[in-house]
Amino acid sequence: MPPASALFVNLAALFAVTVWGASPPMTKVAVASFDPVLVAVLRTVIGGIAAAPLVLFLRMSLPRDGIGIGLLLLASFCGYVGFPIVFSIGIGLTSAAHGALALAILPLFTGLFAALVERRLPGRNWWIGTAIALLGEVCLITFRSSSAAAGTTLAGDLIVLASATIASAGYVAGARLAQRGYSSWNTTFWGVVIAGLAMIMALPFAGAGQAGAGQDWQAAPLSGWLAILYLAIGVTIVGYVAWYWALGAGGIARIGVFQFLQMPVGLIIAIVFLGEPLTLTLTLSAALIFVGVYVGQRK
Repeated sequence: MPPASALFVNLAALFAVTVWGASPPMTKVAVASFDPVLVAVLRTVIGGIAAAPLVLFLRMSLPRDGIGIGLLLLASFCGYVGFPIVFSIGIGLTSAAHGALALAILPLFTGLFAALVERRLPGRNWWIGTAIALLGEVCLITFRSSSAAAGTTLAGDLIVLASATIASAGYVAGARLAQRGYSSWNTTFWGVVIAGLAMIMALPFAGAGQAGAGQDWQAAPLSGWLAILYLAIGVTIVGYVAWYWALGAGGIARIGVFQFLQMPVGLIIAIVFLGEPLTLTLTLSAALIFVGVYVGQRK
């Protein structure tokens, strides 16, 4: 690959990872203005509306058999219904930095679900990496300084971890579809369209939590709306377009390593732009999780 082309491919991958890394801080901004469930519903509905023209224009096909349809529905539910709802609730109870660290363990959960589906034990590196990463998560949720704990709760951290398991199940369903020859592009965009159509029906009832049915739409600040649009368009659509293009042009082996930058990006944005504290515990937890995920994903 020519150096100029390689540069564009690397920039596309870096762009996608940066977009995704900003997801926890942006969700934190959104839930400060809207009920967490409403944030999740709006994120998916707007994303579905944005993805629908692409599905129609590119004539993306649906799976042709019942198993494929079932896997697509599972991937759609986990990725665009279950994960956004649970994650938004969790991030409303903890900090964006904690959310970024909790999500960083997602590849290890994905490896576990894949092993269960394939009826095999994970490899030795997975066990070692998971033990290291879980130690980091335990440090994160157990050892809290008084200044850092002000915006975090144990319940919030655990709920975000639960959302990571839901997302992992969706990734495995999508991977099974890919093994059956179904395009990852189709899985992503049909998934958000299907979920968006389903979530439209929930829109009148969303926000019955802290904001209640009397959500004051006009009182919501511009920052809240921009955060939701970022999650719906940036994270759900633009990030995937850039990532899949980079994977196709640069190869999975070379481009996949960029995923390790997602957690640092989330931490930097949370600390620099949201003013969240950088503590020794946070730094130690991040290092352990980063090393654990790296070891766990090695073949």
